[in-house]
Amino acid sequence: MIKYISLNEEDKNTYLRYLTTTDLPQILELQTAVYEALEDKDRLEPLDRDEFLTILEGDPLTVGVFHQEKLIAFRAFLNPAADEEGLGRDIGLTEEDYAQIIYSEISNVHPDFRGNHLQTRMGKCIMEQLDTAAYRYILATVAPGNIPSMKDKFALGMRIYKVKEKYGGKLRYIYCNDLRKSNVRVKDQREIDMKDIDGQTKLIGAGYIGTGMKKAGNEWTVIYQK
Repeated sequence: MIKYISLNEEDKNTYLRYLTTTDLPQILELQTAVYEALEDKDRLEPLDRDEFLTILEGDPLTVGVFHQEKLIAFRAFLNPAADEEGLGRDIGLTEEDYAQIIYSEISNVHPDFRGNHLQTRMGKCIMEQLDTAAYRYILATVAPGNIPSMKDKFALGMRIYKVKEKYGGKLRYIYCNDLRKSNVRVKDQREIDMKDIDGQTKLIGAGYIGTGMKKAGNEWTVIYQK
């Protein structure tokens, strides 16, 4: 699959396609460039060569964007064998659900090409191809304050179901999109400062889920509903 996309009106040299093991050198090079450009390194949990190989040798769930034949962005989804990262368990799923879980594992966009919504465009492309008869739950983690990634998850229909420490003590939102869950009537809505982790934990414990975010002055608030 090759899908041509444009970064601007004149661009005819950018396309999206599924990635394979032959793309691994470019993937690792791009991940290094993205990681080194981050001011807060805790926002990204890099994958090593073997982890990428596991993803690339599995179901075709990794796409990349090429500009003038150079990889400028990639996004990987992963079908975990047994919810290895415990994300499903964290939000209350059981072993019977694990076969229907898919992780939105990692997204990288070269710093020179940010602002083109490539992360979300890649995510939508993968989701359009998903076998919804086989997969039901799309799970992901995002560091609080990682605004682009949070916006991306909400844009893909994902919601915050938990906030807790993962990956050796790093604070993460746990997002989920239940592909078979229809919209439910909202009975109550709360808005809370993104920095108020204790307050968000209490709201989640009371049955609220994070459904969106908005900026108030210089601060971001998270919208919770139930």
